[in-house]
Amino acid sequence: MFEAVGLLLGSPWIYAVVALSVLLDVFLPVLPSGVLVITAATAAAGTTAAAGQGAVTGTTAFASAAIQASGDAPSVPALLLCAATASVLGDLVAYRLARRGGERLDRAIARSRRLVAARERLGAALSRGGGLLVVIARFAPAGRSVVSLGAGAAHRKVREFLPWSALAAVAWAGYSVGLGWFGGQWLGATWVGVAVSVAALFGAGFVAAYVMRRPAPDPA
Repeated sequence: MFEAVGLLLGSPWIYAVVALSVLLDVFLPVLPSGVLVITAATAAAGTTAAAGQGAVTGTTAFASAAIQASGDAPSVPALLLCAATASVLGDLVAYRLARRGGERLDRAIARSRRLVAARERLGAALSRGGGLLVVIARFAPAGRSVVSLGAGAAHRKVREFLPWSALAAVAWAGYSVGLGWFGGQWLGATWVGVAVSVAALFGAGFVAAYVMRRPAPDPA
């Protein structure tokens, strides 16, 4: 299994796969984009550790497969750029589609209490000049979809939404890559390291989901 994963991790195609997954998970939140980013970053950490040791051991199985596949493993800066850029592009696509969706989409959104509530909270936050909700939602399960579609359906201006979307993308990509990198350094590039890092990502998601479910404070 490690060898099969390494064939992808040791290929430039890993960036395309990560980008496509991150881009599309605004519409299909079930896609494992965070897991892919963490796994690639874990392989990068394992390769660095293996190179420093001058040998590849069982604790750096991802790195070993990646090295055998192409002699290289994913670049951390490239992963950051790839994941963050794809996240912003996906947000903008969802935002534009919702903004131009017309009455049919408005009726569909009206049937979802979650989308209606998010649209109202987001509109109030952006009107006050703050979009921290956009950043928090990026970590919550399906939160990115709710906020991006809600911003478009509420016809918020792109200059109000885009900067916060970019900040959310950088924060999420940095956190995910950081988890994979440090997990790989501390626990080795194994499924154990990936699992611990993924658990930390899900933990942040649960916290973000809790914050999003809290009622918006009454304006002073």
